[in-house]
Amino acid sequence: QVQLVESGGGLVQAGGSLRLSCAASGSTFITYNIGWYRQAPGNQRELVAIIGSGGSTDYADSVKGRFTISRDNAKSTVYLQMNSLKPEDTAVYYCYADQYGLGRRTYWGQGTQVTVSS
Repeated sequence: QVQLVESGGGLVQAGGSLRLSCAASGSTFITYNIGWYRQAPGNQRELVAIIGSGGSTDYADSVKGRFTISRDNAKSTVYLQMNSLKPEDTAVYYCYADQYGLGRRTYWGQGTQVTVSS
């Protein structure tokens, strides 16, 4: 079993920055692809960014150039650095782990609220 705990959410003004953290339990962290998803009220949950076990990254077009995903395998933690935040970034952000990217062993965190004011 893998437990994921998100932190770092909060209220920030447009143009500001936040850094989200996803801390994972277990000793197999390096085998997992880790993604950040977000969901705003009335919207579907969408992929924001993902980082593979080898360090490859992908981003949604809406956040490309503003957000950066990274991982520290020694700390079993993934980060999402969010810069130049916009009100449309307001959502609950969830951490997601997928071992080997196969969709077989998957886990979700509880989410952390990000609110961007205008």
